[in-house]
Amino acid sequence: MTRNIVIVGVGALGSHVALLSRNFDARIKLVDFDRVEQKNTLSQFHTKMGLGRNKAQALAQTLQGLFGLKVEAIPHRLTADNAEALLGGADLVIDCLDNGASRRVVQETVRRLGVPCLHGGLAADGQFGRAIWDAHFVIDDESEAGQATCEGGEHLPFIAVVAARLACCAQAFLATGAQPGFHIHPAGAALLS
Repeated sequence: MTRNIVIVGVGALGSHVALLSRNFDARIKLVDFDRVEQKNTLSQFHTKMGLGRNKAQALAQTLQGLFGLKVEAIPHRLTADNAEALLGGADLVIDCLDNGASRRVVQETVRRLGVPCLHGGLAADGQFGRAIWDAHFVIDDESEAGQATCEGGEHLPFIAVVAARLACCAQAFLATGAQPGFHIHPAGAALLS
């Protein structure tokens, strides 16, 4: 049975989660309003050919060109006004946003609709990441929003590790309904019970 996955935010984490989810038996929808900048090509799965383009649309084209994967690109900001339309009908939402206000919109919407949601996050210094299901997710203080995890590319290997954990959690959920969660450090990962 083909499932519907919505990845919200296709920057550092979300772009790699989309890459690693390409073989899932799922229809994938990418939601992001932002544009690809030069700095994004250092630590996100975005190419120089996408510079200046919307991230969701550029990533959809890259996935189509490299793997023949057709995904739906939504080049808009997720807001309280459109969240139900964008997230409704999903079998799984993967939140890869980097700000508290937008995460609150996702969390309120998935809880109201009863949609399973996996939240991913990165510390700005590249020393901590997480893959946490909504029932256990607490939104961080917004003072950390949008900081330097994607600036110079030095955290790319760790970003890839966190994205891989998110993709593995999503894969386990799609296969068995399991909801493993992780706190991830450069030295390893701790399974959450």
